[in-house]
Amino acid sequence: MNRVPAQDWYRIRRLSDDITWIDEPFIREFYRCNIWHVRGRDRDMLVDSGMGVVSLREWVPLVTERPLDAVASHMHFDHIGCHHEFDCRLCHSAEADILARPTRQNTLADPYVEDGIFDAMPPLPYQSATYAVKSAPATRVLEDGDRIDLGDRNFEVIHTPGHSPGGIALWEAATGILISGDIVYDGPLIEDTYHADPADYLRSMRRLLDLPVRVVHGGHFASYSGQRHREIIRTWLQSRES
Repeated sequence: MNRVPAQDWYRIRRLSDDITWIDEPFIREFYRCNIWHVRGRDRDMLVDSGMGVVSLREWVPLVTERPLDAVASHMHFDHIGCHHEFDCRLCHSAEADILARPTRQNTLADPYVEDGIFDAMPPLPYQSATYAVKSAPATRVLEDGDRIDLGDRNFEVIHTPGHSPGGIALWEAATGILISGDIVYDGPLIEDTYHADPADYLRSMRRLLDLPVRVVHGGHFASYSGQRHREIIRTWLQSRES
């Protein structure tokens, strides 16, 4: 399989609301994490950081322009690979130990990371057999209801266990923006990880249904409208409650 030069690894797309969508197009879509950059007046926010097979700081200058909070929606390998590159690292308390002491098992690199998740390989020296997330202890531990203040923008932390114990979504009530992580997105949802919990998943989905969402930026796949958000959750709830 061909290897991709580091400078070509990331794709960057500017959306509305001063949000930039960063991803790794050579990872197959099912495994490809969305990295969300949010511009604020006083500082910026980065939600998730990809696999870490190519440096974000070196090849995506946007993330180094201003002070930045690097938030982890949860601790799976595809979401926290570059967190060690940032000085301000935020995550929920229920998974802070994983961010500090990641292993192939507790980040789900084992069993998912293999050459087959790529359409083209990362540059050398990457090898799937030795891939591992680097330790990046949290500098701020989050709880449900906490706020991330960017100066002119304010995001509420919503604890959304189910996919994983420390999963979070970020809610900007003033704009109706939900950055949802992996609890809900417009694609096949993963409910069978080693630390998933069906009862928690149900509670989290019911909670997110009630938000007056305008747009959702999920952990995977494309962003979607508030109407689609409610359709996804109602369909999911009906399938569980029946």
